[in-house]
Amino acid sequence: MTAIIVVATLQPKPEERQSIIEAFAKSAPRVHAEDEGCLLYALHDAGGPDGPLVIIEKWSSAESLAKHGTSPAMAEMGQAFAGRLAATPVVVRTTPVPVEGPKGAI
Repeated sequence: MTAIIVVATLQPKPEERQSIIEAFAKSAPRVHAEDEGCLLYALHDAGGPDGPLVIIEKWSSAESLAKHGTSPAMAEMGQAFAGRLAATPVVVRTTPVPVEGPKGAI
């Protein structure tokens, strides 16, 4: 099976940025432990105090990613994010393009 990489860009309302980070920090360990097929689930800062946050995910299969979408951890995170984002998240789902060598894919 081919791994699935997801990049989700979130634009928090400026006054809600820390609460989004805290909600992710609370829910991410559940994703790691409970969502089968999760290989990577990490939050990154993409622009400083007013910029977007980016979640980078790696899933063992499309099936595991689909199950993650309806998991208890995702429901918890969705509730915590409600009303705290300035825009709808931009989610890009990708699959690796083979490049020679071990550093050619995530």
